[in-house]
Amino acid sequence: MDNHPRGLPAPPPPGSAALPPGTYAGQVVLVTGGGSGLGKAIAAEFARLGADLVIASRRARQLEAARAELAAVPGAGRVTAAVCDVRDPERVADVFDAAEAALALPDVLVNNAAANFPCPAEDLSPNAWRAVVDTTLTGTWFMTREFGRRHLAAGTPGSIVNIGASYAWTGGPGFAHSAAAKAGVKNLVETLAVEWGPYGVQVNGLVPGLFPHEDMSEDIRGGLERAAPGAKDARQPALRVGVPRELGWAATFLASPYARFVTGHTLVVDGANWQRRSLVSPEVVPLRDQLGRPPFGH
Repeated sequence: MDNHPRGLPAPPPPGSAALPPGTYAGQVVLVTGGGSGLGKAIAAEFARLGADLVIASRRARQLEAARAELAAVPGAGRVTAAVCDVRDPERVADVFDAAEAALALPDVLVNNAAANFPCPAEDLSPNAWRAVVDTTLTGTWFMTREFGRRHLAAGTPGSIVNIGASYAWTGGPGFAHSAAAKAGVKNLVETLAVEWGPYGVQVNGLVPGLFPHEDMSEDIRGGLERAAPGAKDARQPALRVGVPRELGWAATFLASPYARFVTGHTLVVDGANWQRRSLVSPEVVPLRDQLGRPPFGH
């Protein structure tokens, strides 16, 4: 009998779908941060199921490349792109106006746009704090508010999926700005699910674990390599990292007709990594030392 750990099985191959073909045919899905990384991976799975897509981001060139890539996904509906800074409520309204003019009022909103970088809390400047909180929390709120108000006014159902982070529960040393913002995002899920449920609007959260992808920022990628040079899989209970399409499958389920009674819930897709504990706690290494920074004030 082979007792060697093998970890969780690999997912189905690229191109597989988690739901019946055409699940999102005739529906419009708006994904912020959809021009790259996990946002694009999520958008691809909605496209595979027949959705018409609106992808939004601040980078026009990146958006156009992503739009062409997503339009080529087998089963995809129409795909449009909109340059948008989610921190600007007027621009947010413009994006919804453009979506309605080109396609229709989005049936699904995926709030994926966020900002982040590692930094000791004592080194965070006011501008650094605002850069992350305004994008991650306030931007999510502006998008969510616009979506909710339009559906409530029209009397139509809708579904919102907010991309969160596990340190909304645990705290995030080195990411005080992002952890605080993501805690707010999680709370919006729980608050608005109750407020808007009577009007047919679902609100759920989706938390990714470690999903390496080609668009990861250099500081995040560098941190992973420092923590686990060449051995990321061994640091996960699943003995592997996530594949971006797995996050897309989770998002398509949460917003689908098959999850209509699921609302106010945050689904963590991380192979149980955030729940991992050691029998003996490792030695505490101050964050400044982990980041290779000199003592504060020097």
